[in-house]
Amino acid sequence: MTTSDDKIVIENLNVAYSDGTESLRNINLRIRAGAISVFFGPAGGGKSTLLRTINRLNDLADVVALTGHVWLDGEDVLSPATDTIALRRKVGMVFARPVALPMSVRQNLTYGLELAGERRQDHLQHAVERSLRAAALWDEIRDRLDEPAARLSGGQQQRLCLARALALEPEVILLDEPTSGLDPISTGKVEDTLHELKQRYTIVLVPHSIQQAARMADFAAFFLAGELIEFGVGKEIFTHPREKKTEDYVEGRFG
Repeated sequence: MTTSDDKIVIENLNVAYSDGTESLRNINLRIRAGAISVFFGPAGGGKSTLLRTINRLNDLADVVALTGHVWLDGEDVLSPATDTIALRRKVGMVFARPVALPMSVRQNLTYGLELAGERRQDHLQHAVERSLRAAALWDEIRDRLDEPAARLSGGQQQRLCLARALALEPEVILLDEPTSGLDPISTGKVEDTLHELKQRYTIVLVPHSIQQAARMADFAAFFLAGELIEFGVGKEIFTHPREKKTEDYVEGRFG
C-alpha cells in the first residue's frame, strides 16, 4: 500500500497481450508524489504498457492476462469496482502526437468539463485560463481562443493537449514521448512547463531520448524486455547505475 510520499504503488504487475507478447513481468515500483518519474529504455520494454495500465487505457487493448495491483492513493485501480471515467479525470494522459479536437482552442479545453456536467460559464472560462497558464501557453494564444485549434503550431498543439488534461484538474499526469515530434525550442518549453507543474502534480514521463530522460528525472526506472531492471534517484541512475544492463544502455552500448 502507499505511504505519505507515494502517489502510486505498483505490486507484482504482469501484463500479457493476445498475440502472446508478455509485456510486463513482475513489476514492483513506487512513484513519488510531487516529482517527475521517468520510465526509460529501448522500444518494446513495456514503458507505454505501464502508463496505459495506470489509468486503465489497457482496457481498450487485447490484454489476455493482467495480474497484480496498481494502488493510487491506497485504492487498487485494477479492481473491477473502479470507476474508469473518474480515474481518467484523476490521471490525465498526453500522447506522443498532439491530437487537437476539430473545434476551437476554447472548446478543446471546455469539452471534457462540459461532458462531466459543468455548465457555469464563469467556471469554464476560469478553467480555460488556468489550464493554459499552467501549460505555459496563455500568453501566446490568449487572443486566439476562438480560432480552430488546428491552426496552432505543433508545439502549441502539444501544450494545448497538456492544458486539456490539466483543465480536468487531475492529480497525476502521464506523458508518453510528448516531445518526440517537436523542434528543440518547443521541446524546451514543454520540459520547462513540466518542471513547474511537478510542484502541484505527480508526473510520469516516457521520454523520447536518453538525454531527455537524464534532464527530466527526479526518479528513473529502466525497463528492458518487460522487466524493471533498476529504479532510483535520477542523477544516480544516469551517473552511477548499480546494474550492468542499465550502465550499458545509458552509455550507448545498445538500444
